[in-house]
Amino acid sequence: MMQAPSVCGVRAGDGPPGRRCQGLHSNYMLNRGYAYTTIISSKYHGQTLLSHLASLYSHSTSQAWQEKLNNGEVTLNGVIANGNESIASGQTLVWNRTPWIEPDAPQHFEVLLDDPHLLAVNKPSGLPTLPGGGFLENTLLRLVQKQIPNANPVHRLGRGTSGIVLFAKTPQAASNLTANWNTPKVQKIYRALAQNIAEHDTYEILAPIGLVPHPRLGSVWAANPSGKPSKSWAKVISRSPGTTTFEVSLYSGRPHQIRIHLAFIGHPLVGDPLYGWGGQPLENLPGLPGDGGYFLHAQFLKFQHPITGEEIHLEAALPSGFSSRP
Repeated sequence: MMQAPSVCGVRAGDGPPGRRCQGLHSNYMLNRGYAYTTIISSKYHGQTLLSHLASLYSHSTSQAWQEKLNNGEVTLNGVIANGNESIASGQTLVWNRTPWIEPDAPQHFEVLLDDPHLLAVNKPSGLPTLPGGGFLENTLLRLVQKQIPNANPVHRLGRGTSGIVLFAKTPQAASNLTANWNTPKVQKIYRALAQNIAEHDTYEILAPIGLVPHPRLGSVWAANPSGKPSKSWAKVISRSPGTTTFEVSLYSGRPHQIRIHLAFIGHPLVGDPLYGWGGQPLENLPGLPGDGGYFLHAQFLKFQHPITGEEIHLEAALPSGFSSRP
């Protein structure tokens, strides 16, 4: 396995097995704000700007949006808006969000591979891969690009999921990996701690995944007969009272696929705040997709190097909290 110095000044693989790069948590990160830009679609033509903002960014009420408008935070085609405007297809809408304090997140990662074309890291649980959901600077993308500005992720892991994230440093590498990512040329294997004791040793899970209603977000990805085709293969690693540890291989790349698929067969992840039996949002106050608390780890990744053709085998050690579970 190819290895390189980590951001903590040690080489991946040096020291005792499972060694982690130690880093400080952010505590209070005041970012620089952000300009959210959208182009008005034809289906919204004729709506008032205020009603459109309240539906587009449903985390804030109409009253809260009116306050932002009164503060001059929103422009329409470069002109400060008041909310009463009738929007038209093709207009440019910008919300200049003022700086905010981001939620805390881990500020470290372990480097598993580093060469002129690729970077692979072991992401800790709790660190978002990309900006979103209140995170802008406290993300793996920002941390990596402080060290390697030209690195961009080929895929993403959920905030609560730990394990391997692969970055491309060149357009050629990115193009090749993106084209092959959800094909048999790339093997992705996860470790998952699930509720209940599995009756069988292996499961082929083919439940389609699509959008379903969610009381806080409007919609989320979940098991949906009219959704997109999806395939996972789950193998039992161990059983203990009330739980099963699975090794899960992905053959498609739908959002939250493992969480949904294991829940679909009656084995929601231990601690999952969003998905319950049947791969549906929990009936009683389901959480948000970015909420953590579950145990899911991207443990193995196997692929052909996009430039050299070398067979790459990556492994990210299980985090201590996961491996100490029964």
